[in-house]
Amino acid sequence: MNVLNITPRGHCYGVVDALVLSKNVVKDTSLPRPIYSLGYVVHNTIVAKAFEEAGIIVMEGDREEMLAKIDSGTVIFTAHGVSPKVREIAAAKGLAVVDTTCPEVAIIHEIVEQRVNEGFDVLYIGMAGHPEAVGTIGINPEKVHLITSLEDAEAIQLSNEKIYISNETTMSQWDVEEMTEYLMKKFPNAIYHKDICSATIERQAAVVEQAGECDLLLVVGDAKSNNSNRLAQVSIEQTGTPAHLIEDISDIKIEWLKDVNVVGVTGGASTPTYVIRETVTFLTNFDYGDPMTWDRESQCTSDKVLPKGSTKEISKSRDRKMEQLREQYMHV
Repeated sequence: MNVLNITPRGHCYGVVDALVLSKNVVKDTSLPRPIYSLGYVVHNTIVAKAFEEAGIIVMEGDREEMLAKIDSGTVIFTAHGVSPKVREIAAAKGLAVVDTTCPEVAIIHEIVEQRVNEGFDVLYIGMAGHPEAVGTIGINPEKVHLITSLEDAEAIQLSNEKIYISNETTMSQWDVEEMTEYLMKKFPNAIYHKDICSATIERQAAVVEQAGECDLLLVVGDAKSNNSNRLAQVSIEQTGTPAHLIEDISDIKIEWLKDVNVVGVTGGASTPTYVIRETVTFLTNFDYGDPMTWDRESQCTSDKVLPKGSTKEISKSRDRKMEQLREQYMHV
């Protein structure tokens, strides 16, 4: 069986930034304890476990409800971003804040807020309940409307002639294009900016270009990871290649590999590099006729998960990226 490494794959710059910033919170003795993460810093259970072992309390659920349980310490805003109300609550409580919001998400928040202040209604194509969508809708729940499907697009009724269309950064670009095309016909005066992040576009394009050569695609990523789920969706819908989402090699079912000549491997943006490489190694050594090669016990440990880096360097690169993104949006 041949293994096709689909690239690019795995961590994007926004994820690496968020992981480094969060990891270094533990080392920063000037920050008050305890340290809380308002949700998974990135959507990956393996990463969340690594942070818990490092001393960060990883919470789950509604961001405002999480904050209601915190009276002191430091809170980490995850890479998905948070609503203005969450920021206000944290400030009112006097909590120290470490903001790891991905620049691609942060710039969308800036533009959406700007458009709302200019009198626009915003149609936001995203996934219901996803923290990125929740944070963006929270900018102004009365003026920012969530569109999750063509049915939502058909149902939305607006009298405002000033309409701006945006989207969650990790959606399938084909789903977004389909919904946007419908919305632009329905609201011909609308302004649209394609807000799928560059890393998502590149990884989805790589699957379209390469997965067609495979009998099977394995996407290494967490079930909560929207971008990982979309990679599997793209493989199935755009190339016809069956795909399975796995958290690590322990999720692989041997029957999937029967009669497979070429298996492709890719990974979501929040998936640790070690876990992807471990998957490639397992498949490279796998022999369907030899049960001795079927061992799927992952050897991943927390020290193999979190990237190294300087908070100062990351902060500078994030500032530069934000300026680049603002320049791109100046003409929208």
